Amino acid sequence: MSAPKLPPPTRIGSISEKWPPKPKWKAPDDVPDLSGQIFIVTGGNTGIGKETCRVLVTRNAKVYLAARSEEKSRAAIEDICKSTGKSSIHFLQLDLADLASVRKAAEEYISKEQELHVLINNAGVLYAPAIGPLTVQEYDIQFGVHVLGHYFLTQLLLPTLLRTAKGEISGSPCAVRIISVSSDAHEETAPKQGIVWESLQKGDLAKPARKKLTGTRLYGQSKLGMLLVSSELARRYGDQGVVAISLHPGGVESDLLRNLHPVIAWIVAKIRLYPISLGIITSLYAATSAAALQMNGEYLTAWARRQVPSKHAQNQETAEKLWQWCEEQVSGF
Repeated sequence: MSAPKLPPPTRIGSISEKWPPKPKWKAPDDVPDLSGQIFIVTGGNTGIGKETCRVLVTRNAKVYLAARSEEKSRAAIEDICKSTGKSSIHFLQLDLADLASVRKAAEEYISKEQELHVLINNAGVLYAPAIGPLTVQEYDIQFGVHVLGHYFLTQLLLPTLLRTAKGEISGSPCAVRIISVSSDAHEETAPKQGIVWESLQKGDLAKPARKKLTGTRLYGQSKLGMLLVSSELARRYGDQGVVAISLHPGGVESDLLRNLHPVIAWIVAKIRLYPISLGIITSLYAATSAAALQMNGEYLTAWARRQVPSKHAQNQETAEKLWQWCEEQVSGF
């Protein structure tokens, strides 16, 4: 018997989103046994990603920690293995700022595994300077990592995800999940007009638009892009067993504050940041709970609450346009 259909999510106010009530669903307590399931977590060597990996391993999942720094990743894996007494976690070299590296990572995974149950697109870059670092292919670093890099990784792994959903290997069809760790910045700091397409151009062509937007707006725009891609994944593949959910993990203490001025970072941490033990709740809820299987195409906020995203995030025409843009950029890689 199928579960009753959920009512539409209701709008959670800004104050409640920034200072959420105590969670009703807790991690690791409410995370189910994940024996037989395989996860990929991007940016799994630090912060929310690392602690997400730790809980998944504790609950018997097989985990691929995908990150750029092998040294940090090996250290994270050693720490997780030591704390859990389990060794079902593996390093996957992945630089989301380089499309060639993204393809190599996907090919390496596919050479080792026939199935993939959950992809958690978690890796992030926070508030890089507007006229600052670019990806290897010369895109804005924030949009290149959050949107284009994750889009390409997801596309390369989709055949494996769909095969898993159909039960072609296991013989048992099941829902698979693609979780996008976005932010409330998709609404708070994104450009008022939504996606500023001129800022997505390569190299010097985008400099005027990027400089005008500032790093803060570019960050918000990239997080909006993650929601748009997630909603398009849900629309395109929801009838094939894919559950795509985007989320805001809450204001959480993490290494992402490294690009802020130390004084600003300290103020932000004191006013509205919570420990990582709370910050992992929404990701794990989306990635593992039975209830979240009914939330394809939705956006969650802290702590594991359904939320209505910004009007720009709900624009299907923009989502389709961004999807097409991503397709064009990864062509040839």
